[in-house]
Amino acid sequence: MRLGINLGYWGAGMDADNLAVAQEADRLGYAVCWAAEAYGSDAPTVLSWVAAQTERIDVGAGIFQIPARTPAMTAMTAATLDTLSGGRFRLGLGVSGPQVSEGWYGVKFDKPLARTREYVEVVRKAMARERLAYEGEHWTLPLPDGPGKPIKLTVHPVREHVPMYIAAIGPKNLEQTGEIAEGALLVLFSPEHAEETTLGPVRAGRAKAGLELDGFDVCPTVPMAVGDDVSALADLFRPYTALYVGGMGSRKQNFYNRLAQRMGYEQAAAEIQEKYLAGDKDGAGAAVPEQLIDSTTLIGPEERIAERMRAYAEAGVTTLSLAPAGFSLDERLASLRAGVRALERAGLG
Repeated sequence: MRLGINLGYWGAGMDADNLAVAQEADRLGYAVCWAAEAYGSDAPTVLSWVAAQTERIDVGAGIFQIPARTPAMTAMTAATLDTLSGGRFRLGLGVSGPQVSEGWYGVKFDKPLARTREYVEVVRKAMARERLAYEGEHWTLPLPDGPGKPIKLTVHPVREHVPMYIAAIGPKNLEQTGEIAEGALLVLFSPEHAEETTLGPVRAGRAKAGLELDGFDVCPTVPMAVGDDVSALADLFRPYTALYVGGMGSRKQNFYNRLAQRMGYEQAAAEIQEKYLAGDKDGAGAAVPEQLIDSTTLIGPEERIAERMRAYAEAGVTTLSLAPAGFSLDERLASLRAGVRALERAGLG
């Protein structure tokens, strides 16, 4: 199991420190640095900036939003980033959610599985530098009865095959991800529930494609905070967990809420969502069970974090992407270094 670092969204208030965090992760031997996008900073700009000022660490889109770009544009961006970074780019994709897709991009949030499958197929064709011709339900290239013609990508990526990840939560999406991608980007991943919530569906998808789970990158982002008081550290992540379980998506379409239910927190998930959507964010945070936070984060002294890292590795995680807590650069850098020490203490480094 290798470590990654997730910078999250640019514009969150710690931007001046993010480059130093990425550079320290590079120096420490972290495998990948991820950047996200929602409706603020875009991921490609951040990744190009990080790639230009690091040497070895991969830069990963966690994620490029499918409604934000045509698949051909995504292929262009991925090929350019792979070229500029010297072959260090990882392409992560996701459909986002109904609020962002329809409210920000004006793209109907319908048939997300079929849309993702077609999108991946077009991106792969384009990045393979084939003349781009495709006929599907969601994309047709070139458009019929017009002046368009099949065109080939002019940029040559450093690698013949840029690894592709999909942000997946629900069972059907996880199964399809196992079938069509090289990795899954995960949130609220619990080692204790890994098989039923994640790896079972992924394994089924791999089997559909005639593949084993070996070689597939299971990559959760895991919040981390080091200290002696586990309950106090868990409290740091109450707003984070409440946001996902209570506020990501609509009342009818919140994939993270359904995930919490599948993990056995049906009553708590309903209460968190009810309070969050009513505007009571503090109440929603207070309703998050400490056990749910503890099982989906890395909190406590280094030896406890090392023990939890072993649990993640034993559950099948291959890249553990950390999201270190801290309001200062020194705190974040200290967490990065503690992550490396914990990995070594766990016998995984």
